[in-house]
Amino acid sequence: MTLAHTEAPPEPPSPAFDPHVNDFSLVVATANGTGSQTANLTLMRSFFRMGVPVNGKNVFPSNIQGLPTWFHIRVSKDGYLGRKESGLLVAFNPATVDADLRELPPGGAAVVRDDLHPSVARDDITVYRLPVKRILEVSDAKGKVRDYLGNMAYVGALAWLLGVPLEVVEHALSVQFGGRRKLVDPNMLIVRAAHAWAVANLEKRDPFRVVPMDLTRDLLLMTGNEAGALGSVFGGVSVVAWYPITPSTSFVDALREFLPRLRPPHDGGRSYAIVQAEDELAAAGMVVGAGFAGARALTATSGPGISLMAEFTGLAYYAEVPAVIWDVQRVGPSTGMPTRTSQGDLAFAYTLGHGDTAHPVLLPSSIEECFEFGWRAFDLADELQTPVFVLSDLDLGMNTWMGERFAYPEGPLRRGKVLSAEDVEARGFARYADLDGDGIGWRTLPGNPHPRGAYFARGTGHNAAAKYSERSDDWLANMQRLARKRETVRRAVPAPAVERRPGARAGVIAFGTTRYALAEARERMAARGQQVSSLRLRALPPSDAVRAFIEEHDVTVVLEMNHDAQLFGILAAAFPDLAPRLRSIAHLDGVPFTAGFIDDRLQPFLAAEEA
Repeated sequence: MTLAHTEAPPEPPSPAFDPHVNDFSLVVATANGTGSQTANLTLMRSFFRMGVPVNGKNVFPSNIQGLPTWFHIRVSKDGYLGRKESGLLVAFNPATVDADLRELPPGGAAVVRDDLHPSVARDDITVYRLPVKRILEVSDAKGKVRDYLGNMAYVGALAWLLGVPLEVVEHALSVQFGGRRKLVDPNMLIVRAAHAWAVANLEKRDPFRVVPMDLTRDLLLMTGNEAGALGSVFGGVSVVAWYPITPSTSFVDALREFLPRLRPPHDGGRSYAIVQAEDELAAAGMVVGAGFAGARALTATSGPGISLMAEFTGLAYYAEVPAVIWDVQRVGPSTGMPTRTSQGDLAFAYTLGHGDTAHPVLLPSSIEECFEFGWRAFDLADELQTPVFVLSDLDLGMNTWMGERFAYPEGPLRRGKVLSAEDVEARGFARYADLDGDGIGWRTLPGNPHPRGAYFARGTGHNAAAKYSERSDDWLANMQRLARKRETVRRAVPAPAVERRPGARAGVIAFGTTRYALAEARERMAARGQQVSSLRLRALPPSDAVRAFIEEHDVTVVLEMNHDAQLFGILAAAFPDLAPRLRSIAHLDGVPFTAGFIDDRLQPFLAAEEA
């Protein structure tokens, strides 16, 4: 996590921007396990320190080391954060150097280790050869440490090529290493040596450059998992049960960091518990048990994990027990493609369980929303008395994003309908009676001293008083009440974010991190006179605002990162009379969408409307 600068960045000039100044994508190609992450984050933080909007995306393999990895840094004076085709390349992996150079667009530039010998020869790009071994001669480091330091050579060379002051790089390294000079100094030694070599030996022949701006002064850098964990702390989380799985492990790692600092011991004892269970099945059981006891309980997992949580989640739905489940989505079951991003768990999470279930699902798209939904999910779970899913994805969860400072939660924690002993004495208690017409009964918590305050939390076979029953009329009454509760849920979850364009006959519905490429694509199309409205879904079930958006447009395209058009299917089922107006762009290859991809895929639908 990186907070915004604590001192002023360099004073920004006011140049007439060249198209490649503060507007390019840098791709660093290395091998997994070679320690390049420090160098990559140092570059990203340096650009951010100079006041220029940035975003970083790590495309990495699911092994410990050896396979190719690419780190994408988007630099955008206009604040675009979506993935963009590369223009600047660092080629440090012998296994991919030919392919990486071949994919670089004309006019691009590449920094290549001089001990690599690519077979690709191109005269439409600029190539800078960098003698990493010679630069490393200034260091007395040995073994793996020396290999890791070699990555700082491209940091120093790029600092000169792009115009990044060395003091800015040093500040970024200091943030990366928490100010520990014994780590900062050996890295800066290589940065300075590479920078000096570049000054003496390279002639800049490419157009890419970074100049100071003043657009990031009040912003911060953080991963979505860190932001969600911090929001959960502000939401009062006290029990965390989990089993490690990529890409959600760092969510709990962040909780391990934040809780000791922000939740001090109470009466000499720890006020929270983080338990690594033997598997996701056990983790879900612990969370449901803790939720029944009144704790604010959470688990974090991914698709294969929620499959093991199905039975407990279904039990909690019918027993009406609060719980929060963060699903940081990835590609594929089992091992699958666990380090690639996806939106493929939507339909599964929405209806997880046995029988007729439909869970509230929150759909964050930014670190600000990860923080907000971190605390809001607990309020919703308590008020609605049900499991609440938060569906992030690997791109949002594990990558570093730029965002606004977080807004403090609105008001005190909302615990919903909980009866005290005095309440039970005054009004009586029937756990599943719908006294208010919203489908939500009043509950008591274990430890309520009133003799009529206890109940048995059966999953399905019960009547309004929580008594065991297999009578058909009791079951039908229970399902009718839960149907009323679903309408309450529909009104309680966060509303969609709508951006209408005057005269737009077409609209796009999307969710999560697809928002960034979509926003850029819409600007491209608007510049050509094509107006497209957008609705970003922030939660399921879909609200009346979604219906209204579809009704306003002749055609509405549902955009999502999965193969089977899951959101399209959910919306068509929710609004069957409007299904003929819906179209689908569903695509999944493990990497985030680009604006160009969305622009191209939308054109046939727009052409059909214009015809």
